[in-house]
Amino acid sequence: MAIPLMRPKSLPWMVFLLVRVPLLLALPFDGLRGYGDFYHFYRLAQLPGLPFVNYWVEFPPLFPFLLEGLVHLAPRENAFTYLLVILLTGVDVASIVLFQRLTEHLSLPDGDTRAVLYAALIAGLAYTWWYFDSLCVFFTLLGLHALLSSRSDAQTGVIIGLGMLTKWFPALVLPTIWRSAPPRRAITITLTALGLVAAVYGSLWLVSPEFTRASLQSQSAKGSWETVWALLDGNWGTGNFGDLALRFDPQAAVQPMGNPERIPAWIRLLGIGGLGFILYLRHPVASPKNSLTLVGLTWALFFLWSPGWSPQWVLYLIPLILLSLPLRQGLLMSGTLTLVNLLEWPLLLSRGWFQWLALPVGLRTFLLILLVVVWVKHSRATSLPSNPY
Repeated sequence: MAIPLMRPKSLPWMVFLLVRVPLLLALPFDGLRGYGDFYHFYRLAQLPGLPFVNYWVEFPPLFPFLLEGLVHLAPRENAFTYLLVILLTGVDVASIVLFQRLTEHLSLPDGDTRAVLYAALIAGLAYTWWYFDSLCVFFTLLGLHALLSSRSDAQTGVIIGLGMLTKWFPALVLPTIWRSAPPRRAITITLTALGLVAAVYGSLWLVSPEFTRASLQSQSAKGSWETVWALLDGNWGTGNFGDLALRFDPQAAVQPMGNPERIPAWIRLLGIGGLGFILYLRHPVASPKNSLTLVGLTWALFFLWSPGWSPQWVLYLIPLILLSLPLRQGLLMSGTLTLVNLLEWPLLLSRGWFQWLALPVGLRTFLLILLVVVWVKHSRATSLPSNPY
């Protein structure tokens, strides 16, 4: 009798590890760190004191405090880097498992195939370990899994809140909850998530109001970068902040970077937000797949409105695309978006070819608009008469 080598359920994360582990082992230290933010993370964690307390940071608090813990476990840069890479690799494995469980919630007949493709797509994608967005992707997928499973509303809210304490993006899941879930459930999840975020920031504010306020304000002072809005503003740089020595000056966090915006954010919000509100009200949410499509639609419209873009943000769109669109269409769209972002960073910008920035920005903007159109059409074609909640 033939003995199977592995269960189909284990295939996606095993494919991931079979690609990722040899790749990481083959890279020299400088290649491992590559064009990412590891050098910045290590230097940030070495600053005396605590983030939000003794200096300001541009991230929500969960990751900066995680860095503090890692640098105490591994004070030397090499050990710190390897430890963080191992942690992010484990997070990616967990995200693949969650992705596969979401395919089961969505009753996708080709769910295992989609999970293998997702694992293969991110296995060699350096964005997953150059930055910490994998951690936020994990919380996003965990929140969606909790929403579609039998998890309590409080648990779902805590997960989304933890995601928001990593980066603010998981808050974009909340509008879909209000559109698809009963009011009581939507209220519980939202209040739990926002309450957790408020409790953490409130505690930090009580300890150090100056640096907590500066940390919250730092992103708004960042200006525009790597979007059509940035090109209109004449900002042809990236979204990186300056010297770490400035982190001890709360006023440095609010100093404007780059040229001022020519089209105010509120005007863009009226246009893109107004369109999004119309699509939001008309979007069918009769099935879990339609609800997931609405999450992706919200994310794409937000990125079209956002004054800035970082290439690693494609990591948030890839699982939503692969879960909600037909397999070939989803693979083509996610693969094309990934290639466009790799063209932007590191291919062009790491070599100082900022004069070519309009090329990837234009292609990405076109793909985001196309993605909105495809999601709207696909959701209307696949709506079902029953409500999953």
